[in-house]
Amino acid sequence: MIRSFQYRIKDSSCANHLDGLARAVNFNWNFCNDTQKHALKWGKKWPSGFDLSNLCAGASKELGLHSQTIQAVCETYAARRSEKNRPFLRYRGRRHTGWIPFKASGIKVKSNGFAYGGKLFKVWMSRPLPSHAKIKTGSFSQDAQGHWYISITFSVPDVHAMPVTNEVGIDLGLKEFAAFSNGEKEEANRFYRDLEPELTKSQRANKKRRVKAIHAKIANRRIDYLHKLSTALVRTYGLIVVGNVNASKLAKTKMAKSVMDAGWSSFRDMLKYKAVAHSAFVLEVNEAFTTVTCSACLSHSGPSGLKELRIREWTCEHCGQHHDRDVNSAKNTLRLGHQALAAGIPAP
Repeated sequence: MIRSFQYRIKDSSCANHLDGLARAVNFNWNFCNDTQKHALKWGKKWPSGFDLSNLCAGASKELGLHSQTIQAVCETYAARRSEKNRPFLRYRGRRHTGWIPFKASGIKVKSNGFAYGGKLFKVWMSRPLPSHAKIKTGSFSQDAQGHWYISITFSVPDVHAMPVTNEVGIDLGLKEFAAFSNGEKEEANRFYRDLEPELTKSQRANKKRRVKAIHAKIANRRIDYLHKLSTALVRTYGLIVVGNVNASKLAKTKMAKSVMDAGWSSFRDMLKYKAVAHSAFVLEVNEAFTTVTCSACLSHSGPSGLKELRIREWTCEHCGQHHDRDVNSAKNTLRLGHQALAAGIPAP
């Protein structure tokens, strides 16, 4: 199983050193981009990550980078070019936040931090690396405020799956962030909306540093909330079924601010990767018609359409069952998850 930990670098004096290394990484990246453009100009074969690494052989001493970092930059460039299916990529400059990748041989774990290139970088060790962890890759990264972090990707033995004991269906929304099939609800937090007046004032006064700080505070509050909720769910339930509400489409409507503030996609991603570590199973299903379908008799008798969105409770005209709109949708989501499990996962 692959896991990743991130730590904040403690010593501010390391920032200047990391800034210099980041500029060297940008130089290496831009050289790869120049080489790619040269191949396009003369009709040559596009260089692979291995080809770019060979062209950069011996540059580690001149750039002050570890040789594995140079290889990681070349391989990442080739992978991003193929992923985006573009003939060449953007150049990295001052507007890009710092990024310094490395491989397992380029980093050493210390009691109070990590050693890279003969220099110790002290970190806030919020959680220790597992003693049996095998480091695979990692990187130094910088946020918009200039803070540096180190991310470590490592492998640990797989967790054996446990029998499913509890299960829950989740309906994601805006008024309530989530409604659960057991009748409980999680109120939505207004991370961006609460700080929007202060953010507006800072933007109009052209206080760039304050604007970055407010955006960072919004993002940190949202991530903290989503982490706590997703961790609590995977620890409590063995089977979690969630609807595939399309946030990107709703972000183009009048509800854009509220949709982006909710963080549905991040929440689902957290559930998926945390479920692996906690022996839980997360399933994403198509939530079409879950709102209008009665969870008791499965008839389509519920309110539908934009005009009936204000109706939060309704009674089925066929069986007389009274429903909370969101909880009913969560129950139908869980039922669809059972059907998907019964049908099995189709072979590719």
